[in-house]
Amino acid sequence: MGAPTKQTSENTATSETSVEPKISSHKKTARHIIELGDVTSNNLGQLKRLNSVLFPVHYSEKFYKDVLEVGEFAKLAYFNDACVGGVCCRKEPIPVSKHLKLYIMTLGVLAPYRNLGIGTELLKHILEHANPNKFAEIYLHVQTSNEEALAFYKKYNFQIVGTIEGYYKNITPPDAFILSKKLD
Repeated sequence: MGAPTKQTSENTATSETSVEPKISSHKKTARHIIELGDVTSNNLGQLKRLNSVLFPVHYSEKFYKDVLEVGEFAKLAYFNDACVGGVCCRKEPIPVSKHLKLYIMTLGVLAPYRNLGIGTELLKHILEHANPNKFAEIYLHVQTSNEEALAFYKKYNFQIVGTIEGYYKNITPPDAFILSKKLD
C-alpha cells in the first residue's frame, strides 16, 4: 500500500505519509478533487457500506474476497477525501480464446455526488486498463428501468445486446439488459 499522491496547483506531484489507499488517478477542478484509490483489506468496509447503500443486492464475502484480487479493476472514488463511489470488476475466460471478458459487477456513486464526473472517472479508469490485447469485451447488467445508467453507458458506446427476464430476485422490475462494449 503506497502513500497517496496529490497534485498541487503547479501540477507537480507531492507524496504524503498516510494510511489511506494508494491513489492511482487524480482529477482536480476549481471546486473539488476526485481521486481513485485501491481497494484493500484496510478499506474493504468502506466498499461494503457503499454497496449496501447503492445497490438493492447483498454481496457475499466471496464477492469481496475476489475484489481484493483484481488490482486495477476495483477502485474506490473519493470526493475531497470522502469515499463516495466505487467500481468492482471480474475477469472471465472466453472459451477457445486467448482473450478474456471483463464484467463490471458494480459501478456506483452516492446520489448527492452524481453528475460531478466521478462515475466517468471510474469508468474511464476501467476502459484505460482493459487492454484490447488481453480483453475482447467489457460487459455488465443494468436493470431495464434504470434509464440514468443506460444513458451513462451508451455515452461510452456500450450497446444493449440482450435482456434477461427475472435476473434480479428481490427488486422490481426484475429484468436486466446486458450491455456490452467490444474492445479493438
